[in-house]
Amino acid sequence: MGKVITIPATISKYTSTPINAVKKRKVAAYARVSTDHEEQLSSYEAQVDYYTNYIKNRDDWEFVCVYADEGITGCNTKKRDGFNTMVSDALAGKIDLIITKSVSRFARNTVDSLTTIRKLKENGIEVYFEKENIWTFDGKGELLLTIMSSLAQEESRSISENCTWGQRKHFADGKVSVPFKRFLGYDRGPDGNLVINEDEAVIVRRIYAMFLEGMTPYLIAKQLTSEGIPSPGGKPKWGDTVVKSILTNEKYKGDALLQKVFTTDFLTKKKKINEGEVPQYYVENNHPAIISPKVHEMVQLEMERRSKNGRHSGTHLFSGRIKCGHCGGWYGSKIWHSNSKYRKTIWQCNHKFDGDEKCPTLCVVK
Repeated sequence: MGKVITIPATISKYTSTPINAVKKRKVAAYARVSTDHEEQLSSYEAQVDYYTNYIKNRDDWEFVCVYADEGITGCNTKKRDGFNTMVSDALAGKIDLIITKSVSRFARNTVDSLTTIRKLKENGIEVYFEKENIWTFDGKGELLLTIMSSLAQEESRSISENCTWGQRKHFADGKVSVPFKRFLGYDRGPDGNLVINEDEAVIVRRIYAMFLEGMTPYLIAKQLTSEGIPSPGGKPKWGDTVVKSILTNEKYKGDALLQKVFTTDFLTKKKKINEGEVPQYYVENNHPAIISPKVHEMVQLEMERRSKNGRHSGTHLFSGRIKCGHCGGWYGSKIWHSNSKYRKTIWQCNHKFDGDEKCPTLCVVK
Protein backbone atom coordinates (compact mmCIF):
# COMPACT_ATOMS: atom_id res chain seq x y z
CA MET A 1 0.00 0.00 0.00
CA GLY A 2 1.40 3.38 -1.04
CA LYS A 3 2.00 6.33 1.22
CA VAL A 4 -1.11 8.51 1.92
CA ILE A 5 -0.54 12.23 1.97
CA THR A 6 -3.24 14.43 3.51
CA ILE A 7 -3.94 17.64 1.65
CA PRO A 8 -5.56 20.04 4.12
CA ALA A 9 -8.62 22.10 3.20
CA THR A 10 -7.80 25.59 2.04
CA ILE A 11 -11.23 27.18 1.80
CA SER A 12 -14.26 27.21 4.07
CA LYS A 13 -17.04 24.89 2.93
CA TYR A 14 -19.59 27.44 4.18
CA THR A 15 -18.16 30.74 2.92
CA SER A 16 -15.85 29.56 0.09
CA THR A 17 -13.16 31.92 1.40
CA PRO A 18 -9.54 30.91 2.13
CA ILE A 19 -9.26 29.43 5.62
CA ASN A 20 -6.13 31.37 6.53
CA ALA A 21 -7.28 34.59 4.93
CA VAL A 22 -7.34 37.57 7.26
CA LYS A 23 -10.73 39.11 6.61
CA LYS A 24 -13.08 40.94 8.90
CA ARG A 25 -16.50 39.37 9.24
CA LYS A 26 -19.45 41.68 8.69
CA VAL A 27 -21.41 41.27 11.93
CA ALA A 28 -24.93 42.34 12.89
CA ALA A 29 -27.01 41.71 16.00
CA TYR A 30 -30.72 41.10 16.54
CA ALA A 31 -32.65 42.31 19.60
CA ARG A 32 -36.32 41.84 20.41
CA VAL A 33 -38.73 42.39 23.26
CA SER A 34 -42.23 40.94 23.12
CA THR A 35 -44.17 43.70 24.93
CA ASP A 36 -44.13 47.48 25.01
CA HIS A 37 -44.09 47.70 28.81
CA GLU A 38 -41.58 50.17 30.25
CA GLU A 39 -39.36 47.55 31.87
CA GLN A 40 -39.21 45.60 28.61
CA LEU A 41 -38.30 48.70 26.61
CA SER A 42 -35.35 49.31 28.94
CA SER A 43 -34.30 45.70 28.25
CA TYR A 44 -34.55 46.41 24.52
CA GLU A 45 -32.36 49.52 24.78
CA ALA A 46 -29.85 47.58 26.88
CA GLN A 47 -29.65 44.84 24.23
CA VAL A 48 -29.00 47.37 21.44
CA ASP A 49 -26.32 49.17 23.46
CA TYR A 50 -24.65 45.93 24.57
CA TYR A 51 -24.34 44.40 21.10
CA THR A 52 -23.19 47.62 19.49
CA ASN A 53 -20.23 47.82 21.88
CA TYR A 54 -19.67 44.04 21.84
CA ILE A 55 -19.20 43.94 18.06
CA LYS A 56 -17.19 47.16 17.76
CA ASN A 57 -14.69 45.96 20.38
CA ARG A 58 -13.65 42.99 18.21
CA ASP A 59 -10.80 43.71 15.78
CA ASP A 60 -11.78 40.84 13.50
CA TRP A 61 -15.41 42.00 13.20
CA GLU A 62 -16.89 44.85 11.23
CA PHE A 63 -20.02 46.37 12.78
CA VAL A 64 -23.01 46.46 10.41
CA CYS A 65 -26.12 47.22 12.40
CA VAL A 66 -28.33 46.19 15.32
CA TYR A 67 -31.69 45.08 13.95
CA ALA A 68 -34.52 45.22 16.44
CA ASP A 69 -38.24 44.73 16.98
CA GLU A 70 -40.12 46.35 19.88
CA GLY A 71 -43.33 44.93 21.34
CA ILE A 72 -43.50 42.12 18.76
CA THR A 73 -44.24 38.46 19.44
CA GLY A 74 -41.64 35.84 18.60
CA CYS A 75 -44.24 33.20 17.70
CA ASN A 76 -44.08 34.07 14.00
CA THR A 77 -41.90 36.24 11.76
CA LYS A 78 -44.56 37.80 9.48
CA LYS A 79 -44.88 41.13 11.32
CA ARG A 80 -41.29 41.43 12.53
CA ASP A 81 -39.96 44.11 10.19
CA GLY A 82 -36.53 44.34 11.82
CA PHE A 83 -36.05 40.57 11.63
CA ASN A 84 -37.17 40.34 8.00
CA THR A 85 -34.96 43.28 6.97
CA MET A 86 -31.98 41.62 8.65
CA VAL A 87 -32.53 38.33 6.80
CA SER A 88 -32.92 40.18 3.47
CA ASP A 89 -29.70 42.15 4.06
CA ALA A 90 -27.85 38.96 5.01
CA LEU A 91 -28.99 37.16 1.86
CA ALA A 92 -27.91 40.24 -0.14
CA GLY A 93 -24.32 39.79 1.13
CA LYS A 94 -24.30 42.62 3.68
CA ILE A 95 -23.86 40.33 6.72
CA ASP A 96 -21.59 37.34 7.46
CA LEU A 97 -22.53 36.71 11.09
CA ILE A 98 -25.64 37.43 13.17
CA ILE A 99 -25.46 37.54 16.96
CA THR A 100 -28.50 37.31 19.20
CA LYS A 101 -29.10 36.88 22.92
CA SER A 102 -30.89 33.52 22.84
CA VAL A 103 -32.93 31.13 20.72
CA SER A 104 -36.18 32.50 22.15
CA ARG A 105 -35.20 36.06 21.13
CA PHE A 106 -34.61 34.84 17.57
CA ALA A 107 -37.90 32.91 17.22
CA ARG A 108 -40.19 30.84 19.45
CA ASN A 109 -41.63 29.02 16.46
CA THR A 110 -39.48 25.94 15.78
CA VAL A 111 -40.35 25.80 12.06
CA ASP A 112 -39.63 29.51 11.50
CA SER A 113 -36.36 29.28 13.39
CA LEU A 114 -34.99 26.23 11.57
CA THR A 115 -36.18 27.40 8.13
CA THR A 116 -34.46 30.76 8.55
CA ILE A 117 -31.24 29.25 9.94
CA ARG A 118 -31.00 26.78 7.04
CA LYS A 119 -31.62 29.50 4.47
CA LEU A 120 -28.88 31.65 6.02
CA LYS A 121 -26.49 28.70 6.33
CA GLU A 122 -26.93 27.81 2.65
CA ASN A 123 -25.81 31.33 1.80
CA GLY A 124 -22.76 31.29 4.06
CA ILE A 125 -24.24 33.30 6.94
CA GLU A 126 -23.69 32.05 10.49
CA VAL A 127 -25.81 32.78 13.56
CA TYR A 128 -24.47 32.78 17.12
CA PHE A 129 -26.82 32.35 20.11
CA GLU A 130 -24.92 33.77 23.05
CA LYS A 131 -26.91 32.34 25.97
CA GLU A 132 -26.87 28.75 24.63
CA ASN A 133 -23.38 29.14 23.06
CA ILE A 134 -24.64 27.72 19.76
CA TRP A 135 -22.83 28.44 16.47
CA THR A 136 -24.91 27.29 13.51
CA PHE A 137 -21.82 26.28 11.45
CA ASP A 138 -20.94 23.84 14.24
CA GLY A 139 -21.81 20.20 13.50
CA LYS A 140 -23.99 19.96 16.62
CA GLY A 141 -25.51 23.39 16.05
CA GLU A 142 -28.70 22.34 14.28
CA LEU A 143 -29.46 19.54 16.75
CA LEU A 144 -29.05 21.87 19.72
CA LEU A 145 -31.03 24.55 17.93
CA THR A 146 -33.92 22.16 17.25
CA ILE A 147 -34.07 21.19 20.94
CA MET A 148 -33.82 24.78 22.20
CA SER A 149 -36.37 26.09 19.65
CA SER A 150 -38.83 23.38 20.70
CA LEU A 151 -38.35 24.35 24.35
CA ALA A 152 -38.86 28.04 23.48
CA GLN A 153 -42.04 27.21 21.56
CA GLU A 154 -43.35 25.13 24.48
CA GLU A 155 -42.59 28.01 26.85
CA SER A 156 -44.55 30.35 24.60
CA ARG A 157 -47.49 27.95 24.58
CA SER A 158 -47.42 27.76 28.37
CA ILE A 159 -47.34 31.57 28.71
CA SER A 160 -50.22 31.88 26.24
CA GLU A 161 -52.33 29.36 28.16
CA ASN A 162 -51.64 31.15 31.46
CA CYS A 163 -52.67 34.50 29.93
CA THR A 164 -55.82 32.93 28.46
CA TRP A 165 -56.72 31.39 31.82
CA GLY A 166 -56.23 34.73 33.56
CA GLN A 167 -58.35 36.55 30.99
CA ARG A 168 -61.19 34.02 31.26
CA LYS A 169 -61.04 34.26 35.05
CA HIS A 170 -61.56 38.03 34.68
CA PHE A 171 -64.53 37.34 32.39
CA ALA A 172 -66.04 34.87 34.87
CA ASP A 173 -65.70 37.51 37.59
CA GLY A 174 -67.61 39.98 35.39
CA LYS A 175 -64.65 42.33 34.83
CA VAL A 176 -65.30 44.29 31.64
CA SER A 177 -62.58 45.83 29.47
CA VAL A 178 -62.84 47.48 26.06
CA PRO A 179 -60.31 49.09 23.67
CA PHE A 180 -61.10 52.62 24.91
CA LYS A 181 -59.02 54.35 22.21
CA ARG A 182 -61.30 52.85 19.54
CA PHE A 183 -64.57 52.63 21.46
CA LEU A 184 -66.99 55.48 20.79
CA GLY A 185 -68.98 56.93 23.68
CA TYR A 186 -67.03 55.73 26.72
CA ASP A 187 -63.81 56.54 28.57
CA ARG A 188 -61.95 54.53 31.18
CA GLY A 189 -63.09 55.48 34.67
CA PRO A 190 -60.96 55.64 37.85
CA ASP A 191 -61.90 52.05 38.68
CA GLY A 192 -61.17 50.86 35.13
CA ASN A 193 -64.85 50.57 34.23
CA LEU A 194 -66.72 52.48 31.52
CA VAL A 195 -67.86 56.07 32.05
CA ILE A 196 -69.84 58.03 29.46
CA ASN A 197 -68.03 60.52 27.23
CA GLU A 198 -70.90 62.95 26.62
CA ASP A 199 -69.39 64.50 23.47
CA GLU A 200 -69.12 61.07 21.81
CA ALA A 201 -72.39 59.79 23.29
CA VAL A 202 -74.25 62.39 21.23
CA ILE A 203 -72.96 60.71 18.06
CA VAL A 204 -73.98 57.25 19.30
CA ARG A 205 -77.52 58.42 20.09
CA ARG A 206 -77.73 60.10 16.70
CA ILE A 207 -76.70 56.88 14.91
CA TYR A 208 -79.48 54.96 16.65
CA ALA A 209 -82.02 57.71 15.82
CA MET A 210 -81.02 57.84 12.14
CA PHE A 211 -81.38 54.09 11.85
CA LEU A 212 -84.86 54.08 13.38
CA GLU A 213 -85.84 56.92 11.02
CA GLY A 214 -85.19 54.55 8.11
CA MET A 215 -81.57 55.17 7.12
CA THR A 216 -79.28 52.24 6.34
CA PRO A 217 -75.85 51.80 7.99
CA TYR A 218 -74.28 52.70 4.63
CA LEU A 219 -76.17 56.02 4.44
CA ILE A 220 -75.44 56.77 8.10
CA ALA A 221 -71.73 56.18 7.50
CA LYS A 222 -71.85 58.39 4.41
CA GLN A 223 -73.58 61.18 6.35
CA LEU A 224 -71.10 61.09 9.25
CA THR A 225 -68.17 61.09 6.82
CA SER A 226 -69.56 64.08 4.91
CA GLU A 227 -69.88 66.02 8.19
CA GLY A 228 -66.21 65.42 9.03
CA ILE A 229 -66.94 63.42 12.17
CA PRO A 230 -64.00 61.05 12.87
CA SER A 231 -64.73 57.34 13.20
CA PRO A 232 -64.09 55.46 16.49
CA GLY A 233 -60.63 54.60 15.18
CA GLY A 234 -59.90 58.25 14.43
CA LYS A 235 -60.19 57.87 10.65
CA PRO A 236 -61.98 60.45 8.49
CA LYS A 237 -64.09 57.86 6.68
CA TRP A 238 -66.79 55.75 8.29
CA GLY A 239 -67.65 52.24 7.11
CA ASP A 240 -71.08 50.62 7.28
CA THR A 241 -69.59 47.74 9.30
CA VAL A 242 -68.51 50.23 12.00
CA VAL A 243 -72.05 51.63 12.14
CA LYS A 244 -73.49 48.09 12.35
CA SER A 245 -71.15 47.21 15.23
CA ILE A 246 -72.35 50.28 17.16
CA LEU A 247 -76.00 49.45 16.48
CA THR A 248 -75.61 45.85 17.69
CA ASN A 249 -73.25 46.39 20.64
CA GLU A 250 -75.00 45.62 23.93
CA LYS A 251 -72.53 47.79 25.85
CA TYR A 252 -74.44 50.88 24.75
CA LYS A 253 -77.42 49.77 26.85
CA GLY A 254 -75.23 49.20 29.92
CA ASP A 255 -74.66 45.44 29.58
CA ALA A 256 -71.58 43.52 28.43
CA LEU A 257 -71.16 40.19 26.63
CA LEU A 258 -67.66 38.87 27.32
CA GLN A 259 -65.48 36.59 25.17
CA LYS A 260 -67.12 37.29 21.81
CA VAL A 261 -63.92 36.13 20.10
CA PHE A 262 -61.08 33.84 21.14
CA THR A 263 -57.58 32.91 19.96
CA THR A 264 -57.42 29.56 18.16
CA ASP A 265 -53.63 29.27 17.75
CA PHE A 266 -51.00 30.80 20.02
CA LEU A 267 -48.41 30.75 17.21
CA THR A 268 -50.40 32.58 14.53
CA LYS A 269 -52.50 34.57 17.05
CA LYS A 270 -55.48 33.87 14.80
CA LYS A 271 -58.81 34.86 16.33
CA LYS A 272 -62.27 33.43 15.71
CA ILE A 273 -65.81 34.57 16.52
CA ASN A 274 -67.05 32.54 19.47
CA GLU A 275 -69.92 30.40 18.22
CA GLY A 276 -70.12 28.27 21.35
CA GLU A 277 -66.63 26.77 21.39
CA VAL A 278 -65.70 28.51 24.67
CA PRO A 279 -67.89 29.95 27.48
CA GLN A 280 -69.34 33.45 27.28
CA TYR A 281 -70.39 35.69 30.17
CA TYR A 282 -73.19 38.28 30.10
CA VAL A 283 -72.94 41.09 32.66
CA GLU A 284 -76.14 43.11 33.20
CA ASN A 285 -76.15 46.75 34.33
CA ASN A 286 -72.38 46.88 34.39
CA HIS A 287 -72.06 50.58 33.52
CA PRO A 288 -74.16 53.67 32.63
CA ALA A 289 -76.20 53.23 29.44
CA ILE A 290 -76.05 55.64 26.49
CA ILE A 291 -79.05 53.99 24.78
CA SER A 292 -82.10 52.81 26.71
CA PRO A 293 -82.70 49.04 26.59
CA LYS A 294 -86.05 49.69 24.89
CA VAL A 295 -84.48 51.69 22.03
CA HIS A 296 -81.68 49.15 21.68
CA GLU A 297 -84.24 46.35 21.39
CA MET A 298 -86.20 48.33 18.77
CA VAL A 299 -83.03 48.62 16.67
CA GLN A 300 -82.36 44.87 16.89
CA LEU A 301 -85.95 44.09 15.80
CA GLU A 302 -85.72 46.57 12.93
CA MET A 303 -82.42 45.02 11.79
CA GLU A 304 -84.02 41.57 11.86
CA ARG A 305 -87.05 42.86 9.90
CA ARG A 306 -84.86 44.41 7.21
CA SER A 307 -82.78 41.26 6.98
CA LYS A 308 -85.87 39.10 6.43
CA ASN A 309 -87.30 41.45 3.81
CA GLY A 310 -84.00 41.49 1.96
CA ARG A 311 -84.85 44.97 0.64
CA HIS A 312 -84.39 48.37 2.27
CA SER A 313 -83.23 51.44 0.38
CA GLY A 314 -83.19 53.79 3.34
CA THR A 315 -84.21 56.75 1.16
CA HIS A 316 -87.70 57.06 2.63
CA LEU A 317 -89.75 55.77 5.53
CA PHE A 318 -91.93 53.75 3.11
CA SER A 319 -89.00 52.32 1.08
CA GLY A 320 -89.06 48.54 1.03
CA ARG A 321 -92.09 48.43 3.30
CA ILE A 322 -95.16 48.46 0.99
CA LYS A 323 -96.11 45.45 -1.14
CA CYS A 324 -98.91 45.38 -3.69
CA GLY A 325 -101.92 43.40 -2.48
CA HIS A 326 -102.79 42.46 -6.06
CA CYS A 327 -99.55 41.22 -7.66
CA GLY A 328 -97.11 41.11 -4.73
CA GLY A 329 -94.74 43.64 -6.30
CA TRP A 330 -92.99 46.40 -4.35
CA TYR A 331 -94.32 49.94 -4.26
CA GLY A 332 -92.02 52.71 -5.46
CA SER A 333 -92.16 56.50 -5.28
CA LYS A 334 -92.96 58.62 -8.37
CA ILE A 335 -93.01 62.38 -8.85
CA TRP A 336 -96.02 64.05 -10.43
CA HIS A 337 -95.80 67.53 -11.94
CA SER A 338 -92.13 67.80 -11.06
CA ASN A 339 -91.72 71.24 -12.64
CA SER A 340 -94.85 72.95 -11.39
CA LYS A 341 -96.44 74.16 -8.19
CA TYR A 342 -98.57 71.01 -8.21
CA ARG A 343 -95.52 68.79 -7.64
CA LYS A 344 -96.27 65.80 -5.39
CA THR A 345 -94.83 62.39 -4.53
CA ILE A 346 -97.05 59.36 -5.08
CA TRP A 347 -96.50 55.68 -4.27
CA GLN A 348 -97.62 53.03 -6.71
CA CYS A 349 -96.93 49.42 -7.63
CA ASN A 350 -93.80 49.16 -9.78
CA HIS A 351 -95.71 46.82 -12.13
CA LYS A 352 -98.55 49.31 -12.77
CA PHE A 353 -97.37 50.10 -16.30
CA ASP A 354 -95.47 46.88 -17.18
CA GLY A 355 -96.46 46.01 -20.76
CA ASP A 356 -99.44 43.69 -21.08
CA GLU A 357 -99.26 42.69 -17.40
CA LYS A 358 -100.28 46.03 -15.96
CA CYS A 359 -101.24 46.00 -12.29
CA PRO A 360 -104.66 47.62 -11.77
CA THR A 361 -103.83 48.72 -8.21
CA LEU A 362 -104.62 52.36 -7.45
CA CYS A 363 -101.84 54.80 -6.56
CA VAL A 364 -101.32 56.04 -3.05
CA VAL A 365 -100.93 59.81 -3.14
CA LYS A 366 -98.87 61.51 -0.44
